[in-house]
Amino acid sequence: MLNSLDLEGRPEDTRIVVAMSGGVDSSVTAALLKSQGYDVVGITLQLYDHGAATHRKGACCAGRDIHDARNVAERIGIPHYVLDYESRFKQSVIDNFADSYALGETPVPCIECNRSVKFRDLLSTARELGAQALATGHYVASRRLADGSRSLTCAADADRDQSYFLFATTREQLDFLRFPLGDMTKPQTRELARRFDLEVADKQDSQDICFVPTGRYTDIIGRLKPNAIAPGDIVDLAGNVIGQHQGIVHFTVGQRKGLGIASGHPLYVVKLDAATRRVVVGPREALRMDRIALRDVNWIGDGALDRVIGEGIEIYVRVRSTRAPQPAWLRAADGGYEVELVAGEEGVSPGQACVFYDAASGQARVLGGGFIRSASASRVARAATQDAMAPLAEAVRG
Repeated sequence: MLNSLDLEGRPEDTRIVVAMSGGVDSSVTAALLKSQGYDVVGITLQLYDHGAATHRKGACCAGRDIHDARNVAERIGIPHYVLDYESRFKQSVIDNFADSYALGETPVPCIECNRSVKFRDLLSTARELGAQALATGHYVASRRLADGSRSLTCAADADRDQSYFLFATTREQLDFLRFPLGDMTKPQTRELARRFDLEVADKQDSQDICFVPTGRYTDIIGRLKPNAIAPGDIVDLAGNVIGQHQGIVHFTVGQRKGLGIASGHPLYVVKLDAATRRVVVGPREALRMDRIALRDVNWIGDGALDRVIGEGIEIYVRVRSTRAPQPAWLRAADGGYEVELVAGEEGVSPGQACVFYDAASGQARVLGGGFIRSASASRVARAATQDAMAPLAEAVRG
């Protein structure tokens, strides 16, 4: 007999570890499972301690959040533990974040945190505590497949869907993970928090990178990777120097404002060259890419990717968390994998994720994804960019 979490046994005989960040989502997850009779254990991770961050609004995983998680656990009557994960978090997330920016990439630290800390280290700890599952407050859903394994799908609340940040979850991890909020909306979650009389019912959501206490990520990168804040040239697509900058870390692909260049036409950051410390700018047309080379691809669709890919498979991909999935082809290429975007995409940045789906909307199934190694434009797109660049070059030279 399966219980509400698709696990064998009565809820009271089923131990569930809940990752409690101190926010309303994970707090409701713990309270909901407790109300259903499960043997719930709450765990909060101490990931960093930057002093000022412990009382800063808008940041997660800080001292205030630990305090809130502890209060919620006491309110609903479950044991609660705070685990010191600072060293592994620094090594797996913060150092990786700084390295990526120094290479001219735009990393997404939440993905790495989920992949290497929460769903690896914390999941292992949950098993050691005798848990049958690890539950989180993520807005994503998990479905049982015909063969008994589980799939990952988008949340019912499209505005809150967090599937982009969880593409690196493995099949083995999915078997152990549960996401009770996947079929709820945020207002429903807050209403449950009020019903359970939780003090965090109206607590604001975290929005900033949790380990950046000042809100200025360049401070962290400058301390760990000084070369990333070394000055360099701003050049056009032809390599002509048209300005100077104070570090590539201050720029990201697609950026328009804050370039410090006078021009009669809008300029955008097209590429960051860490080796030469060059920021390459061009017209908006130069941002449109249609081929993406991937690294560290994770496949959680049916079968083994190398067997199902053949000459290429049709999928939908999301290259930024805020953009809707669009049609694409996934193919094997040069010993790895690449994605060809049917309509192209602007501002594709190395370091970010390219996540695969089986549909463009609704509770689509997540098929996996990879990190963007590089992006390029087809011959037709390059020709259009060159045509647009001619008058712009004259204007810049003035």
